[in-house]
Amino acid sequence: MLIDVPDGKDPITYVWGEMVPHIGPAAARFSGAVYEHTTLELREFEAARLRIAQSNGCVLCQDWRTERDGAHVEDGFDEEVRAWRTSPVLTDRERLAAEYAERYAEDHHGLEPGVDAAFWDRMFAAYSQREVVELTMCLGSWLAFGRLNRVLGLDVACVLPSHPQRAVR
Repeated sequence: MLIDVPDGKDPITYVWGEMVPHIGPAAARFSGAVYEHTTLELREFEAARLRIAQSNGCVLCQDWRTERDGAHVEDGFDEEVRAWRTSPVLTDRERLAAEYAERYAEDHHGLEPGVDAAFWDRMFAAYSQREVVELTMCLGSWLAFGRLNRVLGLDVACVLPSHPQRAVR
C-alpha cells in the first residue's frame, strides 16, 4: 500500500473519508448511489461490475459480490464473466454488459459513434437508452474507484474475508 494509514484506521475509510474530505465523501456517495439506485438486473449489473474489476485488477472488487434482498450471483459467475464470449451461462444482456464493460475499460476509442456501429446496434437492441446511460455511469464509477483502490494498493489492504491470505499491510 502506498498511503500511510494511521494505526487502527481502515485504509479505505481513511483514504476515501478523511484524507480528502471535500472529494472522498462525494466519491463515496456516487459509488453508493450506483448500488442503491440501479434499475439493472442483478446479474447484468454484476457481469459489468466484475468485468471492470477484472480489467482493473482490483482484488477487493473481484472478491466483492453485490447482494440484493439476500440474492447474489452464483459461485463461479466471475469465471463466466471472464469468458463472456463463450460462456453458455450468460444471457444476451449479461454478455453485452460484460462486453461493454471490457470495451469501456480497455478500448473506449473503439466505442466512438460510427467506429463500431454494429456493437451499438446490438446494445440498443437489448437495452433502452436510459439503461445504457445508467450502465455507463456505473462503469465510470467502477473504473475510477476500483482503479484508485488498485493503484494505491488499498485493494490488498482491505480484501474481503473470503481471501484473507491476500491481505497485506
